[in-house]
Amino acid sequence: MARWILLTGLLALPAWADGVVPTRTIRAAAIILETDVTLRAGLQNSGYIRLSDVVGQEARVALYPGRPIGIDDIGPPAIVRRNQLVKVSFSTSGLQIVTEGRALERGAIGDRVRVMNLSSRATVFGQVQPDGSINVSQ
Repeated sequence: MARWILLTGLLALPAWADGVVPTRTIRAAAIILETDVTLRAGLQNSGYIRLSDVVGQEARVALYPGRPIGIDDIGPPAIVRRNQLVKVSFSTSGLQIVTEGRALERGAIGDRVRVMNLSSRATVFGQVQPDGSINVSQ
């Protein structure tokens, strides 16, 4: 009986491993460089454990030295900035419309962002494409 209690007590402990932490304060929207992060032993396993998963990503929130980088704290770099002029395209059943718009929020490839059509002043939603244009689906 004592062995069973000891075993269940050990299973309830958090997992400790190496984790990625910033070496300096990294502001939100900054791209993370190799010199900005390091591995630190003995962290609770709740974030990244490989430097290669973090380097080149964009900080979504401020990251502080010595604190583990969480999964939602970083993401792919935004290629569309707020207020940037972008090409907006819509195509369906052989019809294709291309116009100019203004991005109303930041977005990385694949993100869904709001865009204002400069001709009609209508706000639409579209997906950021690899070339920085926005593809409107409806």
